[in-house]
Amino acid sequence: MKITDDTVTISLKDASLVDQFRFPGGAGKSLGIAGVPATLSFEITYTKSGGSRRVKPTSTDPLSPFTWKGRMSAATNSGTFSLAYADGSFSAQGSFSSSGNFGEMGTEANGSFARTEKDAALASLDNRNSPAPSLSLAYAAQYANVPKFRGKVPVTEFVH
Repeated sequence: MKITDDTVTISLKDASLVDQFRFPGGAGKSLGIAGVPATLSFEITYTKSGGSRRVKPTSTDPLSPFTWKGRMSAATNSGTFSLAYADGSFSAQGSFSSSGNFGEMGTEANGSFARTEKDAALASLDNRNSPAPSLSLAYAAQYANVPKFRGKVPVTEFVH
C-alpha cells in the first residue's frame, strides 16, 4: 500500500486462493465440489479530484449510521487485475476505472469515536484535572443514560 496526499494505491501480487464454484465447497456428500487453486494479482489507485468537505455527525447515538464525521473528497479509482488457475485451464486479466461514477475518499471516525469538538474539549479538561468540575459533571450527565454494551448483544434488538 502506498499513500500520498492525493492518492492511495493498493497492490497484491500472486496471492494464492481457491476459486469455489459452489458454496459450501469441499469434498464429500452435499458439500459441493472442491475448488481450483489459483493466483490473483491486482493494483488499484484511488485519486482525489477536488477539495475536501467536512462531514459532521447528525446523531449522538453511537449505533446510528449518522454518527460519523470526517473530511471527504470526490475521487475516482482505476486499476488492473489478473487471475490464473494453477492448472492453466483458465485465466483472466483486465483493467477498470470509476471515471464518471460517484466516488469519495477521505478520513472518518464513526460511532463513539465521532465525538464533537465540545466533547473533545470537555475530555481534555477531564484529562488535565481541570478546576472546573461543572464541565466534567455536565459531560458525564450528558452520557449517563447512553447504553453501554458488554458481551453479546442480540442482533434482533437492532432490526426494525
